Amino acid sequence: MRTDTSLILQTATRMLVPLLLLFSIFLLLRGHNEPGGGFIAGLVASSAFALHLFAFDARSTKKLLKVESQLLMGVGLILALLSGMVGVVFGGQPFLTSQWGSFYAPGIGDLAISTPLVFDIGVYLVVIGVVSTILLSLDKGEE
Repeated sequence: MRTDTSLILQTATRMLVPLLLLFSIFLLLRGHNEPGGGFIAGLVASSAFALHLFAFDARSTKKLLKVESQLLMGVGLILALLSGMVGVVFGGQPFLTSQWGSFYAPGIGDLAISTPLVFDIGVYLVVIGVVSTILLSLDKGEE
C-alpha cells in the first residue's frame, strides 16, 4: 500500500469503486436502445480501476481485477467475433447481423438475449483490458 496517498482518497475510493462498477453494468445493459453500450461502460469500469490504482497500488488493483488484463482482452475479442458469426452460421446472413432469442430461466421466466448484447459485452471486456494494461504498465514504468 502506498504511503503517499491521502486517507480521504482511499476511503472515498472504497465507496466509489463499487458504485462506478455498478453504473458501468447499467450503461452496458441499456446500451443497445439508449445511450451507452460496451465502450462507454468499459471506460467507466476502467475509471474505477484507475481510481483504485491512484489510491492504492498496482498489486492491490490487480487483486481487485481478479484476472489478467490480457485475458480480458482475449475473451472480449472472442465474444465479439462469436456474436458476429451467429448470423453467418445459423441464418446464412451477413457477418454481424443481429440475432434474437429467448430462453427460460427458472424463477425468473423468459429472458431475451441478442447478439448485440454479446457484442457489447465483448467490447466492454476489451476496453477494460486495454485501459487496465496501459495503466498498470505506466505504473510499472514509474517504479
